[in-house]
Parts: sequence; C-alpha cells; structure tokens
Amino acid sequence: MQPDVVAVTIKGVMPTNNGCAVFLGEDTKTFVIYVDPSVGNAIQMTLNGIKKERPLTHDLIGSVLLGLGAKLEHVVVNDSREGTFFARILLKMENELGKKLVELDARPSDSIVLALQHRRPIYVARAVFDAEEDRTEILQRVLKQLAEEKETDPDDEDQ
Repeated sequence: MQPDVVAVTIKGVMPTNNGCAVFLGEDTKTFVIYVDPSVGNAIQMTLNGIKKERPLTHDLIGSVLLGLGAKLEHVVVNDSREGTFFARILLKMENELGKKLVELDARPSDSIVLALQHRRPIYVARAVFDAEEDRTEILQRVLKQLAEEKETDPDDEDQ
C-alpha cells in the first residue's frame, strides 16, 4: 500500500455515555473514533462473528454489492475535521464492459462494518493518523479493568 496511509485494525469497541468508542490502530499507536450505538453494536457483532436473525443495513449493502458484481477493495479514513472523521469506500467492478474502480464517501463507522464483513483492509490517511492523540494507554487500562471485573463477577460468565 502507499506510504500516505496506515493499515489499522480494530483494537477494541467500548460503550460510552453517547454511543461507542472504536479504537483503531497498529503496533505503535491507537486512536479512537466515536460512533452511534447501533453501528458500534454492528461492529462488535461482526468482530464476534454473531449472525443476525434478520439482515441489518450493512448486510443489505453487502448483498447489493454482490448483486451488482462489485467487490469492496478497502476503506480509508481519509480526513478529520473538528473531531469528525470522514471515509471513502473503494469498490472494484469487473464485467463484460471492463474494469471500474468506484470511490464513495461514507461514514467511517459504516465503512468499518463493511470492511470487517468483507474481510477487507482498513486504512487511515497518514496525516489523519499522525494528527490523532495516541490512546493506547487508555485502551489497555480499560481492557485491564474489564478483565478484572470479569474475574470478580462469577455471574458475568453466563452472559
């Protein structure tokens, strides 16, 4: 991939008072994007491999892509302004008329769900990645706290 983007993975999804915090990062740095609760839930369900009874919007989009013969290549969180992130979804279409690369504007949260569902890479523009504060320590602290709570709550294992 080009040097102007960083490949990231989902390091954690945590509920917040107003939605969910999605921690994205690589080996040296983690940053956070805040998303609404329904998309945070969709991200967590996809990460956990939970099958839904009925298709959600992201499932529908995947079905439409399949029906059109389009494949999701990757997603890029390409901009951040005043705490709001922006993303692009790159689709590849190939048929009897030729090959076509289509780039769509999207919310990062929706882009992440689709990338996870289609097992495709998630990238962040280098400028966006470098501008964000490293939240690795916060994530590690929250994960440690959650692990300690599970150890002390024997009823939690049944949930």
